[in-house]
Amino acid sequence: MSSVTIASILTFGNLILSSINVIIGFSLFAYVLTHNFRSPVARAFCALMAFVTAVHLADVSVADVATPEAANLWLRFQWVGIAFVPAAYFHFSDSVLRATGSLSRWRRAWMIVGYLLGCISFAAAAFTNALVDGVSQKETIYHLEAGPLFWAFALYYALASIAGWWNIRRARARSLTSTSRRRMSYMMWAFVAPGIGAFPFLLVPTTAQYFSANTISFIALVAGVGVAMMNVVIGYSVAYQGVFLPDRVVKHSLMHFLLRGPVVGILVIVLMLVIPRVEHILGLPRDTVLIVAVAGSVVILQLLINVAKPAIDRLIYRKDRREISWIQTLDQRLLTTTDLEQLLENTLIAFCDLLRIPSGFVVTMRDSTLSIRVFCGPREAAVAFLSKASLAELLEALCKSRQDEMIRNADFIPADGHWLLPLRSRKDKTTLGILGVAAPGPAAEFSIHDLRVAHGLVRRAEMALEDMQLQQQVFAVLQGLGTELDQIQEWRSIPRYAGESAIQSLEASPTSSAGFAQMVKDALSQFWGGPKLSRSPLLGMHIVRDRLAEHDGVPVKALRAVFQEAIERLRPAGERSMTASEWTVYNILDLRFVQDLRIRDAARRLALSESDFYRKQRVAIEQVAATLSAMERASEG
Repeated sequence: MSSVTIASILTFGNLILSSINVIIGFSLFAYVLTHNFRSPVARAFCALMAFVTAVHLADVSVADVATPEAANLWLRFQWVGIAFVPAAYFHFSDSVLRATGSLSRWRRAWMIVGYLLGCISFAAAAFTNALVDGVSQKETIYHLEAGPLFWAFALYYALASIAGWWNIRRARARSLTSTSRRRMSYMMWAFVAPGIGAFPFLLVPTTAQYFSANTISFIALVAGVGVAMMNVVIGYSVAYQGVFLPDRVVKHSLMHFLLRGPVVGILVIVLMLVIPRVEHILGLPRDTVLIVAVAGSVVILQLLINVAKPAIDRLIYRKDRREISWIQTLDQRLLTTTDLEQLLENTLIAFCDLLRIPSGFVVTMRDSTLSIRVFCGPREAAVAFLSKASLAELLEALCKSRQDEMIRNADFIPADGHWLLPLRSRKDKTTLGILGVAAPGPAAEFSIHDLRVAHGLVRRAEMALEDMQLQQQVFAVLQGLGTELDQIQEWRSIPRYAGESAIQSLEASPTSSAGFAQMVKDALSQFWGGPKLSRSPLLGMHIVRDRLAEHDGVPVKALRAVFQEAIERLRPAGERSMTASEWTVYNILDLRFVQDLRIRDAARRLALSESDFYRKQRVAIEQVAATLSAMERASEG
């Protein structure tokens, strides 16, 4: 075995990282391709990942070549990725920017030109020496020499990368919501990854003569680590594009895909590379040890992921843990019609076994007719009974049965060779169905113990029928909501974008905030002083800043004056009345906030109950907020 050196460590590290980047790139490509291919951003990302993966795949292959001729083949194949990365880079950034509503024919034209240049560059690198020349070797590194047009391609590569990053920056500036801006920020800083992924391989032909092999390997190692992390970040951002699913579902799906796919694949690759290539290990062939290690690790990792799933889900759903826990257990809590029929059938069989009766059935009412729900013994007996039975007569006969909590022998109503028991709802005592058993005699004569056990089984059957009806209602509601939920999800999934000036306007004025009414309520609650007034975001309104000079430069006084003006604008014309409905809004605002009366005292003066006062106070605050918004718009105009 060769000795361990810095060069061998760096070479081995680069081999592992290149393999990891191949797995991550291909995994993200496959995930996005199958989950949201209809999104133009996702399709552009797939193209970018395909070319970046090709670069690292060739690097893995070059690591194992034995001759310069083989190295030349794979190094020139690597240019299928290097040549197209700039075009795919710009294509992806243009798709992201177009998704914000910024359309440009020039950008689209430059993208097409980029792909044409990629075709020309790959052809030049693969079949000529215009871009890259013959193979050279520096210690353990094979590389191609720079050709006469190499610097022109390097300049094009740099310009395309800068233009792509600038497009992402513009897309972030156009984002309106905090969520879309956060994802764009992730993407903007991680977007350098694809360029860095191919940069070391572009750098080698020109720097091999100036730097040592260890330096070049170290640069490639650092770049590989950055690419692995940032590609995942970009994939995370792209996973939300064009998907009409809740963010939590997308995040959960991507997280578990990465754990069960790329992580497992990386573990297998690392084991294959780490286990030493010797003839025997502990007396066993290397292949045997490798098979056992890989199979065992895959199984153990899957078990660990399953064990850690609750903790992972809590991390993903940290804001809605209780609701998500309930949703996740719905498939275990809800029973299908088949599940409930099996429970009902088992209950019927136990009932017949208890009373030593050979056959029985449970029938339910459907559209004013009786239908068999479950049966035991020969079905013909149940069918023959139903063919002769009249629903109205049966219900009339059963109305006197089971008047008490427990079941008595007299509760078994004889009818056409059967004994019948009504199955009733626990809430409103309506008849859910009828339990019938073959009558072995003219009247029931069961022991108290058998009747007590039979009562428990009947209650179980009633519970099954009641739950069956309830869950059918739940499913009907969910089916009816299906279209609406899809529409809401589509609305929620469409991000909103605008220009930078519009965003600055939104951020400058709190009247555009969704929580503006709550800001008004908080400030009014401490109208004469307090942190909710002195620290209120409303202090940033234009109408407040415009009145600072009139109130000694004190923002709180200016805000209080603005509130008083807004309240006065809501004052009706004429003489004030404490009971007239048109004066209610103004009176509530004046008594409760300006005069600072307690709610009980203000409600008494207005002849209102406290509950009615609270309701009308909410309306009054909303009208103050609307008045402030109108004042702010007039000030800005």
